[in-house]
Amino acid sequence: MQESLFFVHLEQKQLFMKFSPSQLNTYLFFKIPAAFWCGVRVDSVLEHQCTVKVKHSRFNQNPFKSIYFAVQEMAGELATGVLIKMQIEKTGRKISMLVSQNNSSYFKKAKGVILFTCTADPILEEVVAQAILTSEGQSFWMKSIGVDEEGDQVCELNFLWSIKLKP
Repeated sequence: MQESLFFVHLEQKQLFMKFSPSQLNTYLFFKIPAAFWCGVRVDSVLEHQCTVKVKHSRFNQNPFKSIYFAVQEMAGELATGVLIKMQIEKTGRKISMLVSQNNSSYFKKAKGVILFTCTADPILEEVVAQAILTSEGQSFWMKSIGVDEEGDQVCELNFLWSIKLKP
């Protein structure tokens, strides 16, 4: 029993090493350069939570001197997508993922450093398992909350993700 727990722990540790903030930020640089150049960075990754950070700069501002909404959307999507990708990687299966809808609410100007946090819904594991079991596409909503340095909520971003087992 202890030996199997050791291997599960080792497996999870390797999974998190694969999803460290520095490795994810390197991935951004090469695969999603628009987000990287706008200042989107993974701040922290835990098993059920991902936080992405954006600092207001002249490269990501709108004419009203706050962070452009599209940059906020990139950060929010990344926070949700990392958690989904982590869950998919645990299965060892090839599963495609795509944002099929989104909606957003903005409450105040995004200035300074904004942290976008997504906490995985317990249903995520079930949805991924269902996609594998049925070989049919599955859709589910994930939410990311943007908070400024004062702790005020700047925005709430919702993404409808669709996943499907690759043949």
